[in-house]
Amino acid sequence: MGEFTLHSRLREDTLEVADLRLSRVLLMNDARFPWLVLVPRRIDVCELFDLKPEDRSALVEEIAIVAQMLQSQTNCIKVNIAALGNQVPQLHVHVIARFMGDAAWPQPVWCARASAQAYGREKAEEMRAKLQEGLRALFSHITCL
Repeated sequence: MGEFTLHSRLREDTLEVADLRLSRVLLMNDARFPWLVLVPRRIDVCELFDLKPEDRSALVEEIAIVAQMLQSQTNCIKVNIAALGNQVPQLHVHVIARFMGDAAWPQPVWCARASAQAYGREKAEEMRAKLQEGLRALFSHITCL
């Protein structure tokens, strides 16, 4: 059995935040949207139904808790949750805080990806620390990256 490796596109587009029991939590490097990505650390998994039932349940629970944390941290009006995989086949789930009038509102954030605004180093570290603090408060097992 091989070792979990993050898809190159996810490595390029995100900043590492933490590892939960099942998922790696990443921050999309676009400061316009508080946007997390959960990637189950399982090998050769492309679809939700490819996960073993216990991992599938764990992923859904992690998504729900992370989404609640993101909403609490940002006071957003909506949390978008999506698992598309059209460009990145590795199973990953987007958890995105949305605000009326944000850069893509009311369209999906993918409509605005061409004009992404990367976090600067200081803002990225600030956001990562805030997210790690929020995750620590909710999960008994977390490894900050």
